[in-house]
Amino acid sequence: MARIAETLHRYDPALFLIDVSAEIALLSRIMSVPAVSIRMHGDRGDAGHLAGYEASVAMLAPFDERLEQSDYPGTLRRRTFYTGGLCTTRDPILTKEDAREKLGMDPDRPVTLVIAGGGGSGTPYAPLTVAARAEPDTLWLIAGPVHREGHETDFGNLVELGWIDNLTEYLSAADRVVASAGDNTVHEIARAAKPFLCVPEWRYFDEQRAKARELERLGAAVFRETWPAAIPAWTEALAQTDALDPASIAALHDENAAHDAAFWLEDQANRLWDIS
Repeated sequence: MARIAETLHRYDPALFLIDVSAEIALLSRIMSVPAVSIRMHGDRGDAGHLAGYEASVAMLAPFDERLEQSDYPGTLRRRTFYTGGLCTTRDPILTKEDAREKLGMDPDRPVTLVIAGGGGSGTPYAPLTVAARAEPDTLWLIAGPVHREGHETDFGNLVELGWIDNLTEYLSAADRVVASAGDNTVHEIARAAKPFLCVPEWRYFDEQRAKARELERLGAAVFRETWPAAIPAWTEALAQTDALDPASIAALHDENAAHDAAFWLEDQANRLWDIS
């Protein structure tokens, strides 16, 4: 905190954009530096979070306003700028046919892509073996690391890709996606307009579960609290996922979100310091 305070004193910024931290928003207020706090989903109605929001001149939400939680206070909502779905990935979306040709994949075989990230305790491998058994004709691809317990049975239609740098190509090639509710992951899936089965990971303040509930409310994803543990449970979840209209999740991505956020931040700085 001392280093942050020293930096604010040295550079005297017109605006301080803060990634989530309520404590730093309060420090910024104490030092008379206008702060904008980035918003996240979750149960953040405690005194600390509310104090951080109140200490900020505004909030920036890197998602579509339709994804907002109903319990977020209206007074704070009116001070929030919603960028639309913000995605850091800029790789081009391909047609399913072009993506499969580029990846050397069967053009006709059903493909499910599982996106496993590096946060939390990781994606468990065991329930995915049940999914592969439930759909033996489907190719199940796992991008990212998985957590093994040692008792799993491998299946020929369940393939681990590991860490890859061409995720967008696999997203383009897939018929459906199974993933957690991380911000960028959600918007990568939205950008590719794919039916989405969302199994949120544990995060502080129930952030991912809160977002998954809002996605399901909008018809943009099917939400499961935990990984399906049996073939009937997988069959039901996947049937519900396939019934989704991909347009619902596609509408949550905005390719101009980063541009709009940058101009809004510039406008805030100019407004606060009356720069014409």
